[in-house]
Amino acid sequence: MGTVVVSVDAELGWGFHDYPPEERPTDRIERSRWGWERLVSLFEEFDVPATWAVVGHLFEEECNGAHVGHPSPPGWFDHERGPDAMAAELRFAPDLIRPLVDGPVPHDVGSHTYSHVEFGAPYATPELASAECQRAVEAAEAFGVSMDSFVFPRNRVGHRGALAETDFTCYRGRKPNRHSAGSLAKPARKLARATVVEQPPPLVTPEIDEHGLVNIPASLYLFGFEGVARRALSATVGDPIVKQARLGIEAAARRDGVCHLWLHPNNLTDDDDLQRIRAVLDAIDRTRAQTDLSVATMREVARETLRAQSPTKRP
Repeated sequence: MGTVVVSVDAELGWGFHDYPPEERPTDRIERSRWGWERLVSLFEEFDVPATWAVVGHLFEEECNGAHVGHPSPPGWFDHERGPDAMAAELRFAPDLIRPLVDGPVPHDVGSHTYSHVEFGAPYATPELASAECQRAVEAAEAFGVSMDSFVFPRNRVGHRGALAETDFTCYRGRKPNRHSAGSLAKPARKLARATVVEQPPPLVTPEIDEHGLVNIPASLYLFGFEGVARRALSATVGDPIVKQARLGIEAAARRDGVCHLWLHPNNLTDDDDLQRIRAVLDAIDRTRAQTDLSVATMREVARETLRAQSPTKRP
């Protein structure tokens, strides 16, 4: 029996604050709250618990943008100050987080750092990584949330020791390379056969790393197929991501392993995007009802992995 995990990179404006203003995807940023609210509704409709990796600053209600003592690069928090500061509703979100904590679905609220620092980037010093972990934990605890799960911004894994020092138990690792989706330069027909119809996304095996953390690698990014490629394949074989997700879900229902799906709330910008996620969640729900498929959060998978691999105590 396998497991499906869904993780969500919940960041609002923080996901792009380090981009030059002219390079920020305005449509995604402006629709990020809309996408968050609708994603919550879809999870409730299909009773699917997810791991929401939330940027720590979003737990707060206000700040002056100074962040004294934070070892950030110069200008890191400039988007919070001045006449052109990013809108407060994109920097603070306790109203969006509260339904995750108090709602009917037992979501796992984890961390996406405090201010969306890429831990694998050259500027991410050990001191910065530690501060990001610590401040994220403090902001969550002040909100009444204890976090176990961690998702690295832009999937740049690094400074795992900082996670262990602040008592996280698991993180989302990178997707196995051998199952890469291939180049979008390939003809659409060939790409559809090779990566959508014939090959399901990988089932991954959670593993305990040298820091004692459980690595739960990604299987499929639910919005990794966009633009011209998405339109071309949707017109011929249907939504390619829905097809791949269904293959992964079916594979998890047949054998051991984790099908780990992930997305951002800001990926949901229109009704077509909502329909994609609805179709994926419907496939999870139907398969769960007909098989022994398990649907779990990262926290639950990590606890089970640690329990299964801990030494058996002798009487």
